Amino acid sequence: MNCLQNLLKEPPIVGSRSMRRPSPLNLAMVRGGSRRSNTVKTMQPPGASTSGAESSALELGTEKSQVYSTNMTQAMGAALTYRHELGMNYNFIRPDLIVGSCLQSPVDVDKLRKIGVKTIFCLQQDSDLEYFGVNIRAIQDYCLQFKDIEHCRAEIRDFDAFDLRLRLPAVVSKLHKLVNCNGGVTYIHCTAGLGRAPAVALSYMFWILGYSLNEGHQLLQSKRACFPKLEAIKLATADILTGLSKNTITLKWEDATSSSVEISGLDIGWGQEGP
Repeated sequence: MNCLQNLLKEPPIVGSRSMRRPSPLNLAMVRGGSRRSNTVKTMQPPGASTSGAESSALELGTEKSQVYSTNMTQAMGAALTYRHELGMNYNFIRPDLIVGSCLQSPVDVDKLRKIGVKTIFCLQQDSDLEYFGVNIRAIQDYCLQFKDIEHCRAEIRDFDAFDLRLRLPAVVSKLHKLVNCNGGVTYIHCTAGLGRAPAVALSYMFWILGYSLNEGHQLLQSKRACFPKLEAIKLATADILTGLSKNTITLKWEDATSSSVEISGLDIGWGQEGP
């Protein structure tokens, strides 16, 4: 299925930012499975000692990763683990498409350039970056020094299948235009590279590259153990096929004694807010 005709009608995502210019470690993840990932991190010189401050920072990073992994497992409904302190990790899904975790410093840009990456497609929101202390501006500014790589943002809320569904058409349309413009290898990442990034990559393969959803999902899982929200992709596909139209509905209830009202259904789960 190729939904590009409708995709290109979708307006740009509000709040996204694009920096335009001319011209081996096992991850313990889904259902006990694992895939061999490329992991890159800064190594200390031989014989170098770790200071107390560095040890404290490492412990804090480990603690943050544990909290994030717990939240991710609860939200996604699968046993997922992310170790931010171990550095960026990624997998080639196709020779021209990589899904991975977030860049942590400008040094990671050099590592991606060495493997032919031309587009870095970041799905993180500012709150994601702040949680792990990632300086996105430094990474963007470093990319601007080179003509052979571009950094672009298309934000999707973490652990939110409804927001993923709403934003997928515009995000994939933006990705498609960047790939056509820049060529080479594309690096798609969220924070851990286990939810949003795989979902965007799979949608791109399904809507643009002509894979069936099952075929693309099987390929994705064979390369990287992850948990893209298939239902969100299916619903976004239906949205595209129906013209991305939106209708306002009004919900009424009569209960003057209630202090709060929660609604489940309409593709919105408990604890989630509508747009």
